[in-house]
Amino acid sequence: DEVHASFITDHANFFYRVMPFVLKNAGATYQRLIDKVFHQQIGRNMEVYVDDMVVKPPSAEGHAADLAEVFSQIRKHNMRLNQEKCVFGVQGGKFLVFMNTNRGIEANPEKCKAIIQTQSPQTVKDVQRLTGRLVSLSRIIPRLAEKAGPIFTLL
Repeated sequence: DEVHASFITDHANFFYRVMPFVLKNAGATYQRLIDKVFHQQIGRNMEVYVDDMVVKPPSAEGHAADLAEVFSQIRKHNMRLNQEKCVFGVQGGKFLVFMNTNRGIEANPEKCKAIIQTQSPQTVKDVQRLTGRLVSLSRIIPRLAEKAGPIFTLL
């Protein structure tokens, strides 16, 4: 909303032409937009988290068609990609705290190592930090809440 996000200086009045991420609800608004734009692809051949996207075709043969479908949606909605963040034709890589491999989504070894090497928590902040790291891997570790219950009860 240009009117509500405008500001005045000594030299002129300014307003944003695109949504600045400093606004309180910008992240949620952007996520809703992305979910709406890519609703037919998400879960089928694409995963999205805010501005991170992975096109993951069921087979290598369909990768070009899946990319074309995603690019079509991007053009249709006048969106742009950051060239520096784009990587194409890779078998796997880091996506958030996970590793995408040809076997599927796996835990990032660096994140696991950080948890293993964590010293025993001494303060509430240490426990919060540890539980945050564990929760980030909850998609990979089945029944994490049950297994890590004693740690969560410390909060």
